[in-house]
Amino acid sequence: MSEYAVLGFEYGYATTNPNTLCLWEAQFGDFANGAQIMIDTMVTSGETKWNVSHGLVLLLPHGFEGNGPEHSSARLERFLTLTDASDEPPKESESERDLIMGANFVVANCTTAAQYFHLLRRQMRRTFRKPLIVMSPKSMLKQKSVCSSIEEFSEGKRFQRVLADQNSNLVADDKVRKVVYCSGRVYYDLETAREKRGINDVAIVRVEQMSPFPFRALTPST
Repeated sequence: MSEYAVLGFEYGYATTNPNTLCLWEAQFGDFANGAQIMIDTMVTSGETKWNVSHGLVLLLPHGFEGNGPEHSSARLERFLTLTDASDEPPKESESERDLIMGANFVVANCTTAAQYFHLLRRQMRRTFRKPLIVMSPKSMLKQKSVCSSIEEFSEGKRFQRVLADQNSNLVADDKVRKVVYCSGRVYYDLETAREKRGINDVAIVRVEQMSPFPFRALTPST
């Protein structure tokens, strides 16, 4: 089996058929290692080098879940290193659309079914194409708390780059002692620990899109 060859095929399909939703899913996170040459030279840099855009989606399992030291990690840090998105807060004149158009790809880590649906929907509804890297831990496939109500898929809903704490037992905003920022499956570990210890003055905020970084969504309103 050659991940390099399979991803190469998917990349070619995505560039010649830009209006299709093409997904490449790695069974284990380290399978991306075998396709790293294709990721480096084509997926994340092809638009800059050849002015050929595409919307290829990479689904990569992430998180140490008992599948061994190599299978467990999709090496998120590699993709955050490869991105050319700015690590500085955007200018007032720059819209979220501008930020994504200026980046070579997007990195996300969804924590609900609705978020994943809206992320893929956003990927196809755009008038431009950018690669999308999605961290998708396997343990969340069967986790009940990841499920979303039908209303969350309805008209007017969209992908949220940041999810605020919706726990009804949380104290008022001005009484919150600490705010914890996290992403992905670790949110459910933190939520379980908070509930078990009876803590209601620590808020947990989920960063669903890691690149381009959602500076505005994390800036407190005045």
